[in-house]
Formats: sequence, structure tokens, C-alpha cells
Amino acid sequence: MDSYTNARIEQWQLALSKVNDRLQSMPPYRSSGRVVRATGMVLEVVGIQLPVGSACKIELPRGYEETPHYAEAEVVGFAGERSFLMPLNEIQGLTPGARVFPLQEAGKQEGRRFPVGRSLLGRVVDGNGRPLDDKGPITEAQFAPLSGGSINPLNRAPIETPIDVGIRAINALLTVGQGQRMGLFAGSGVGKSVLLGMMARFTQADVIVVGLIGERGREVQDFIDNILGADGLKRAVVVAAPADTSPLQRLQGASYATRVAEDFRDQGLNVLLIMDSLTRYAMAQREIALAIGEPPATKGYPPSVFARLPALVERAGNGMKGGGSITAFYTVLTEGDDQQDPIADSARAILDGHIVLSRALSESGHYPAIDIEASISRVMTAVVPESQVKQAQRFKKYFSVYQRNRDLISVGAYSPGHDPMLDDAVKHYPHLEAFLQQGHTESANHADSCDALTAVIGEAS
Repeated sequence: MDSYTNARIEQWQLALSKVNDRLQSMPPYRSSGRVVRATGMVLEVVGIQLPVGSACKIELPRGYEETPHYAEAEVVGFAGERSFLMPLNEIQGLTPGARVFPLQEAGKQEGRRFPVGRSLLGRVVDGNGRPLDDKGPITEAQFAPLSGGSINPLNRAPIETPIDVGIRAINALLTVGQGQRMGLFAGSGVGKSVLLGMMARFTQADVIVVGLIGERGREVQDFIDNILGADGLKRAVVVAAPADTSPLQRLQGASYATRVAEDFRDQGLNVLLIMDSLTRYAMAQREIALAIGEPPATKGYPPSVFARLPALVERAGNGMKGGGSITAFYTVLTEGDDQQDPIADSARAILDGHIVLSRALSESGHYPAIDIEASISRVMTAVVPESQVKQAQRFKKYFSVYQRNRDLISVGAYSPGHDPMLDDAVKHYPHLEAFLQQGHTESANHADSCDALTAVIGEAS
């Protein structure tokens, strides 16, 4: 044989060797199931048994395409031989008997892995870690499972250091500690998103992770361009799962944002996690639980909702001693400004403090509309000097005394000289009110906030 024929034979042998290697790496069989029922958001599948949380792909009709295309779904429950799946996105063209395949090989169900690490800085991604911006694919990213490892509570570093959030009223009167988890309670349209944007721009943190869960799509673009800004985005990661995505995507988006923050904390960095909102996360879990038949318990919320909330929140906080931290702010939407909403009540119990925004203050032009009487930081006494704690208590006392007597003062029924505390409150109330107000472009660091508090209390003493 000539050299040309030998070369051709060698090429064929090499090609056959590659095919053989691929065949050897394939599993001996491929398990699959079939869709037998589709009701609302839930698909019932038989013929395949997978653990809850496993990822699957559903074969859809080919149409005019030569190869079939697939839709991703996740196992959310089971009953007997039937598995309940929920698609990650809306499915078009699903037919009875559609085949369902696990994404991993049998016996190797490790779950999906998501991009984490510094390559995400400055990027906007969805709940799957896929880019939503026009900056191209995410390269050089590390991948990790959605659930991070739990930390022994006895090994967590204590909250001992105050963190500067750039807002005078919070720095001085509701001081937040590094690693604290705070709730921002507000109705719609009271200014919580702008307040979160101020924290994102002004807070002294190495990395900012923003989870926009269940919000309007317009608000995502507005938050990135007008509230966070280009400078804030450089050190931030934005995970967006808007209201038009599936409840599974919203649930996953919140967990993914927390996982990204955990990865930065494990690198020894101090992270600011902003989650807007915890209520939408709970509503997504309610939709899933009701769809698979879990009975409602408290005002339409199934028990699994109240089990998932602390599981998510407890992942934030300080890491191991000497490591990084996650300081978290979770917004809680109080429908109709009802502070006794079951989600608000549950969140208040599991968080390390709460900041309440008042609609009355917002409508009167008082910004930020923080209701200082209804707000509290549970770790303030551990991170600031005793003198600041006493000044904050005196400030609140003056403010509260004035508010309780506001109607008498307004109608002219107040006469000085009968109550020294009320006299001081009336005399210096304009200073108290001015202290609590701050423009959305104005930054007040922790030292200046404490100095301003001392000046106000000194005038009122």
C-alpha cells in the first residue's frame, strides 16, 4: 500500500478510537420517564424515580427542527410512583407522554452547579447564573452547588464591629453590626428601593450581592442604572428573577444570590447582601407548595413557607472566627402596611432587627421615611459605646413624647411649664426631625452621624 492509503487508514483508526472512547464513557442504559398529567404549573411523571431537587429535561416536539429541544424542570415532590416536576420556564408545545430524562447519570445525582467567584463582579445574571447583560459569557468562573455548607453556631464569629451604611438615622440610632441580618419593612411605594440603593452605594463592604426577587422587570433596569449606578455595579453582583419568571426561578434566584455571597465570605471578604424581597420569596414557595397539594395553614401560607424562611436567612451572617461576613438586608412587603402580616411577623422573629418605613412620613415628604419608634437593632448595644446607646435612648424618648402630644400641640392646647420633658421635646423637635432626614445622594458616615447625634442631644439636654 502506498503512503496515502496508510495515512487514510491511520485517520480512520483514530476516528474509530475516539468513537469507542465516547461509547465506553456512556452509561449502559438511559433511564427516562413520561409525562402523564399537566395541571397548572405542575407536571406528573411516571417511570422515573429521582430525589426532590433533582434536575430533569423534558423532550418537546421537534416541529420543523431536525433535532428535539428540551425544557429544564426540577423535582419538587412525589406521591407513590408519580414524581411532581415544575419547569424552570414556561413550556410551549408540551404533549402527553413527553419523555423526561435526568440531567445527571443514574446514581450520580449531585445536583446542578452554578457559577460563583470574582468573575461575576459587575455582572447581572438570572437565577441560573446566565448573563442578562450584554457583556458576553461569564468566563473563568468557578462552579458550586446551590446549597452551601452549614456553619456550627458555636463557631461563628460574634457580631462586634459596627458597619457604616451611610445613612445618618441608621448609623446613630439603629447601628448595624458586621454580620447582622436586618429586615426592611414597608408597604409598596414608600421608598424602600431607594433606601436600599443608598446602602449599596455608601456601605463600606468589599462586595455587594443584590437579589431582585419577584419585582417588576422595569425595576431591575431602574435599580441597576439609577439606584445602584455604574460605580456601585463595579463591586456588585446582581441576581434578577423578576415577577414574570416561574416561582421555581424566583425561589432559586434567592438561594443563588445567597450562595454567591457565601462564596465571597468563604474567601474572607465582608459582603453586603441585599434581598428584595423576602416576601416574594415566600410567595413563590407558597405557589409551589399549593400546586403540589400541601394544605394552607396560616392565612393561605403552607407550613413549608415558614420552614424555608429561616433556612435561607440563617445562611447569612458571620463566618468562622477570623473569616469573612455577610451583612444582610431583607425587604419585607407589608401588604396594606399591616405589620401583623404572617410573613412580616415570621421575619421579625428570625432577623436581628427591623427598620420600619412609615407611609405617613413618606407622604409628608420626610425622607428616608424611617419610623424610628417602631424600628430596632438587636445588636446595637454590643457594637457601640454605652454613651451612644444612652444618647439614642434619649433621642427616641424626646421624639416619642412629641409624637404622643402632637394633636394637643397642633390645636394649641399645649402650655409650657407643666412637663419639662415635653417642653424640651417641643423646643428641639425641629432638630430631631432634621437629623432624621437625608437626601438620597447625601452620604453620612458613622463618625459624622455620631457627632450629629451628640450635637442634637447636647442642645436638648
